[in-house]
Amino acid sequence: MCCEHCSHESSCLVTVPVFKGMKDQDIQALRKVTKSHTFKKGEYIFGEGDRSETLFVVKEGLIKLTKTSLEGKEQIVRLLFPGDFFGLFSLLRDENHYMNAEPAQETVICSIEKKDFLKTVEKNPDLAFQFLLAMNDRLYEADESVGNMSLLEVEQRVARALVLFHDKMNRENGYFTLPITKKDLASFIGTTPESISRKLLTFMSKKLIHMEGQRQIKILELDQLKKLAELH
Repeated sequence: MCCEHCSHESSCLVTVPVFKGMKDQDIQALRKVTKSHTFKKGEYIFGEGDRSETLFVVKEGLIKLTKTSLEGKEQIVRLLFPGDFFGLFSLLRDENHYMNAEPAQETVICSIEKKDFLKTVEKNPDLAFQFLLAMNDRLYEADESVGNMSLLEVEQRVARALVLFHDKMNRENGYFTLPITKKDLASFIGTTPESISRKLLTFMSKKLIHMEGQRQIKILELDQLKKLAELH
């Protein structure tokens, strides 16, 4: 079905930075071949080794990109928020997916088939260039993530995650809801759920954050938290 969740003003294409600047006629043509689907938490959008024929865009919700070891242990490699796209590497290289894509909550995904996407890129050199820049950003983020895992202390990694969620999640009265479980967060930043709980308590004792229950978080001192996370 066509992108039923997407109005002209808030379509999946408009929310993705790489599509900004496209001519309206090209946006309209691409919207006609854009489809949407709602995935529930725990469903797989695609699995490692699946064939790739689609570019995906997160319209609503949150996606986990994961790798699974031979022992069955899951490692969260990346979190994708509304406006993020994925599946591009496999799409362009005509290879199978090298990660799993799974919603961390109910999520609306918009998708564009390979033939339609490539047809649009061929007609839009600026769009092709924007995707090259986006891929470069992804490589930089991947390198930075590896460096963070090896160089930053757990406290710094937790602080970075909180700043990320603060920037990406909708906030109500200054609070945001932790979008993933502490187990998933531990997998994402390379620690244990127990360590995360201890660090959150430490942040609360230092008046950096306030928590309501287990998932509601309000950052009280954003600049100090960024400084702790070495985000300058």
